[in-house]
Amino acid sequence: MRAVEMAPAGGLSRGAWVPLAVLAVLARAALALTERYPALSLLQQERHRQRHGPAEEWAEQYSAECDSSFLLFHESDCDIGGSSSCESMLSLNTEKILSQAKLLAEQKRLPFATDNDNTNEELAIAYVLFGNGLYDEAIQHFSTMLQEEPELVSAIYGRGIAYGKKGLHDMKNAELALFELSRVISLEPDHPEVFEQRAEILSALGRISEALSDFTKAIQLQPSATLYWHRGTLYFISEDYATAHEDFQRSLELNKNQPIAMLYKGLTFFHRGLLKEAIESFKEALKQKADFIDAYKSLGQAYRELGNFDAATENFQKALLLNQNHVQTLQLKGMMLYHHGSLDEALKNFKRCLQLEPYNEVCQYMKGLSHVAMGQFYEGIKAQTKVMLNDPLPGQKASPEYLKVKYLREYSRYLHAHLDTPLTEYNTDIDLPGNFKDHWAKNLPFLIENYEEQPGLQPHIKDVLFQNFESYKPDVQELICVADHLGSMMQYETPGFLPNKRIHRAMGLATLEVMQAVQRTWANSKVRMNGKTRLMQWRDMFDIAVKWRRIADPDQPVLWLDQMPARSLSRGFNNHINLIRGQVINMRYLEYFEKILHFIKDRILVYHGANNPKGLLEVREALEKVHKVEDLLPIMKFNSKTRDGFTVNTKVPSLKDQGKEYDGFTITITGDKVGNILFSVETQTTEERTQLYHAEIDALYKDLTAKGKILILSAELGEVDAVCNLILSLVYYFYNLMPLSRGSSVIAYSVIMGALMASGKEVSGKIPKGKASIKISKYISSLVDFEAMTAPGSEAFSKIARSWMNLKSISPSYKSLPSVSETFPTLRTMIEVLNTDSSHCLKKTIVAV
Repeated sequence: MRAVEMAPAGGLSRGAWVPLAVLAVLARAALALTERYPALSLLQQERHRQRHGPAEEWAEQYSAECDSSFLLFHESDCDIGGSSSCESMLSLNTEKILSQAKLLAEQKRLPFATDNDNTNEELAIAYVLFGNGLYDEAIQHFSTMLQEEPELVSAIYGRGIAYGKKGLHDMKNAELALFELSRVISLEPDHPEVFEQRAEILSALGRISEALSDFTKAIQLQPSATLYWHRGTLYFISEDYATAHEDFQRSLELNKNQPIAMLYKGLTFFHRGLLKEAIESFKEALKQKADFIDAYKSLGQAYRELGNFDAATENFQKALLLNQNHVQTLQLKGMMLYHHGSLDEALKNFKRCLQLEPYNEVCQYMKGLSHVAMGQFYEGIKAQTKVMLNDPLPGQKASPEYLKVKYLREYSRYLHAHLDTPLTEYNTDIDLPGNFKDHWAKNLPFLIENYEEQPGLQPHIKDVLFQNFESYKPDVQELICVADHLGSMMQYETPGFLPNKRIHRAMGLATLEVMQAVQRTWANSKVRMNGKTRLMQWRDMFDIAVKWRRIADPDQPVLWLDQMPARSLSRGFNNHINLIRGQVINMRYLEYFEKILHFIKDRILVYHGANNPKGLLEVREALEKVHKVEDLLPIMKFNSKTRDGFTVNTKVPSLKDQGKEYDGFTITITGDKVGNILFSVETQTTEERTQLYHAEIDALYKDLTAKGKILILSAELGEVDAVCNLILSLVYYFYNLMPLSRGSSVIAYSVIMGALMASGKEVSGKIPKGKASIKISKYISSLVDFEAMTAPGSEAFSKIARSWMNLKSISPSYKSLPSVSETFPTLRTMIEVLNTDSSHCLKKTIVAV
């Protein structure tokens, strides 16, 4: 072993001898100390702060103790070996390095320190180089030592972590780091910090299961808050939120004051749909760290998911007060404002986001979308094109924004070209190419054979200009205010639904237009639709609501599924909703779990009664213990055919043909353990199923029109009641058919409200928040579409719906409102009215309120 003579504590004497090889390394080191490193991410910072491994611990201590002039040494222009000033500079920095190394060696603040002082001093030199980011020089020094002592554990360990620090983007560095750390483990298998170091490298390489194994071994050797936190983070990345939650909880039990661990605990709740529990954890994190931006941001997003706009806004704002340039908060706040219908405010956040991060695809996409939704097509398409140009690198997964943007650009061009064309003269479902619609609705990559792009923007068609509310005539102002009120009546008061004032206005106007169109139809007047003048059919009635829903948010493809290409229909078009996927619970439909569970239990009894009569008693006893979805897993194993899962189909009874039933929706349960369950419902739109439902709706609409014409002449109470039931029955089949790619629920409800108003009845009750114990049904849910889909028949749905609608006679003042279709005859006028601010409607006396 070569000896390195060290000077006394006072410094290195002029005559002290230092090996030539060490001087050469130190010379290169001294001239490289100007390298600067980027700030670590939030996760990396926390790992660094909490790490207890020896290498990092001494590095932190030595950094705090070192002279700042050494750490901030600036590279000189002098040539090594040239002037005496260069020699003195080199000597000075060599002295510093050796002095620090001597201190480390004396205090044995080294990983795997030896009993040999000379060896420790030489190891310390390499670790000082490592601590200054001079990894190549450190590796060279460790290697020199290992040539003489191949199993010197501290040198193997130091070389391993130095390879890791050089950069894991180079696979050679990663493999060498893993090789060295594995050698250390084989020589010293009882040191948790080595397993921890190897786990971090494995996780960076995406080898999560191996990393988890190493963290688990480290925890077995010496449990710590940090190790539980690290392992929890990997479980979190793997979307095993329940196990991650357990680790974060153990970490917090060992060390309560960990705001980031508390934040991640909250995020495990958030990603499982347990929003109220998430909010409590985020608040607890803020008690520990009052200026915790990420906790405010997460709290804002949790409130946004709950649908609490005011609380979400407050917390996003608190995050931005701490850091006005926090890009992710600007992005999330902008998206919330967009989905609240505050497009102009949303746009400000997206623009600020892009000033700070010009290549942020989400902000760029949302900026383009906001412009288009407000009718500013030139700016919108410019932003969309920037997203399109950001092609993913080879092997890189395309972002959701990149996948959607070409559909939005094509649809934007189509909308712009039709801005001033009367809405009665064209049909979007017919105009847009079939394959385009099919791919867009299914959110597929834009790979459409022989697709011909929409024409570019025409200079003579100008963008939509902002209209002041006061510029509208008083009766139109009244129309807008009434629409805002009617739209607000459609708001779901349940977790997961954020109020959207733009959607409210659009669907309120749709309601009024449906009312006026149905009244004209019952008075034998014809309508102008799709370039033709004819009597209104049921689809025309729904198309009124469809056009308003489409223009309110052009990001969502609201398309008739039966107008898709025949090939797509023959395969079936699924409307799919995950109620539970793995550990993620869909909070929107939580109120329905028990009802669906009762239905499944009944179907299981029927199935075993027919196929397993001997085991029926055992199944019945087991079902009595089923109170939640995961309780069904053991029962699935009673029969070999259901061991891996089962499906249950609902049936929809026909009114037209008594005794006949249609396919409703399909409930699917698969999985083998809690946390690995898929509990979902879907409706499959095939051509045959669509024709059966259309025949049912055709018959109901024909009956409704006949009774509506009688009602116009004689407002008998019995006739009104019959018309109301027909309207609700018709929409019951519409809900069960699910004939649109998006938006079926609010479109159907606006038709209900409009048609009822045409019959002289107005909905005065709001959709309720959740369960209610009433005679009609055990359930009153805030989701009208699911209420229809789970009702045993149209009559049951009508009773349930009427119980909350609180129907009352319509105010005569509705008759004085101007015609919606004549007031807003084009896309331009529709966008103008959706853009206009009407906050002072609250100060006005609204008709019929």
